[in-house]
Amino acid sequence: MPDRSRWSVPIPRTSLPSYLFTLPNAPLSRAPLYIDVDRPDTHFLSLHGYREWSKRLAAGLVAAGLEPGDRVMLCSWNSIWFPVVLMGTIMAGGIYTSGNPTYTPRELAYQLKDSGARFLLAAESVLDMAENAVVLAGMKKDQLFIFNDEVLHGKSEDKGRFRHWNALIASSGVGARFKWRECSTVKETNETIVLNYSSGTTGLPKGVESTHYNYIANCAQVNHQLSLDPLFPTVEDVARRSRWLCTIPLYHGFAQIQFGIVAAKRGVPVYMMKTPNFGELLRNIERFQISELTLVPPIMVAMAKKLNSNHGRKELSSVLRVFCGAAPLGRDIQEQVEKLWPTGVVNVKQGWGMTEATCMVLGWDPRLTSTSPSVGELLANCEAKLMGDDGVREVPQGQRGEFWCRAPNVMKGYWKNPEATRETITDDGWLKTGDVAYIDRDGMYHIVERKKELIKVKGVQVAPAELESLLLDHPQVQDAAVIGITRNGDECPRAYVVLQNGCFIAKNEILEHVNSQCSKHKRITGGMIFVEAIPKTPAGKILRKLLRERAVTELRKDMNAKL
Repeated sequence: MPDRSRWSVPIPRTSLPSYLFTLPNAPLSRAPLYIDVDRPDTHFLSLHGYREWSKRLAAGLVAAGLEPGDRVMLCSWNSIWFPVVLMGTIMAGGIYTSGNPTYTPRELAYQLKDSGARFLLAAESVLDMAENAVVLAGMKKDQLFIFNDEVLHGKSEDKGRFRHWNALIASSGVGARFKWRECSTVKETNETIVLNYSSGTTGLPKGVESTHYNYIANCAQVNHQLSLDPLFPTVEDVARRSRWLCTIPLYHGFAQIQFGIVAAKRGVPVYMMKTPNFGELLRNIERFQISELTLVPPIMVAMAKKLNSNHGRKELSSVLRVFCGAAPLGRDIQEQVEKLWPTGVVNVKQGWGMTEATCMVLGWDPRLTSTSPSVGELLANCEAKLMGDDGVREVPQGQRGEFWCRAPNVMKGYWKNPEATRETITDDGWLKTGDVAYIDRDGMYHIVERKKELIKVKGVQVAPAELESLLLDHPQVQDAAVIGITRNGDECPRAYVVLQNGCFIAKNEILEHVNSQCSKHKRITGGMIFVEAIPKTPAGKILRKLLRERAVTELRKDMNAKL
């Protein structure tokens, strides 16, 4: 029998803007909500400002010709304006999508073409890359706009032939009169509002269609979980004591939900860091008296290895809660981090989600104490079952099986890819996550491995097939396979390469060929091994399990050789 959450929460059938702001002109808080850590006294937005600037952008997009269902892409580092572009696009009836600013022109062009983006807003620091991507995607250069923070104080400059995104923002008077379209029917609330891209085993990222209902559902689920916390039992407690620090990239779906939607709904001030930096993170925690941290494993590992109890307690004394997500974290690291506070003050907890589930599915009741690497239990309104390899039978409790979930936050489907949608979501609504899990005796879930072949580098998905394609593009490479290996608590891509007969070439030459065409996090940092053949099934499928076993042996030999 499927496992069902012990909680249920109401999920209103409305638009996401109405869920956050109630009405276009309702009174809203003017307390700082999104604060730039570099200029906290001058660069911030309140909930009222969030709505009004979103309305101004929505009105400007419509005036610029945006039609219902058109896509708007933002390619930038974190900014207090990130949520405005997200919400303004949705208010205008468009579909928002994010581009990773570390992408190469080829990678960004693929997403531009696949989404059919009408406008691209790009950070100044990646303008050259964005321009090349626009050309590769066959877009016009007047569809590219410069994105930065200076719009708040009217400081905006065009750069050569590129306009500043201020050109898409209507006047305050026009914005004040703008009203977004309300949604009330199932059909309307199931309209796609966001395309976050998720890498699949086929190698090319797929657009995940998330709806008004998906975003509202996950906000309601996460908000309910947070409301159980005895440290923040009332709205007044949240407003008085809760402060969040955003270090996770906002182009990631989880960060959009957590900081762009949940924080606004709860009224939690969010201090925005443009990019993750360990030293700056510690200084900002102390400077702004951050109460709750949402981090990824690499930061957790750095905290465990670089800090000690005396050093950590000074900068981290304001922190009451620590949550980790995006990739698995060992309990030993959790315990090392917990020692940075007096005993019992902080209990590090993990959760689990995926872009296709918009985004969280499993988490911890804050009233409970985590003593294992478990990712907790089902959030409200969620169902799950663990399936055997045949995809037909459920496995008994305690045994491992593929984690399937069914919930109101499960995506609508993959953008313009009905075949992939059918392969991932069953007719009765079960999302096949591709992750293998088991349930312990306390009813808590443990994610142990991925059935799919994705590699997670610092919490970012890397598809082996994409790297294999780049390797095979090299004229002296005959065959190739890529797997993930673990080093210092994080995954790294490792390549096994078969050279053309009679070829002799340095590994660095092949690595340079691949690295020049992909983002830093996708680079083959786990080593390259020349082999005589890639193990495959008769049908030609790579037997990655055999390569992983081989890699374990190789890494063990390397370690012994260093001793």
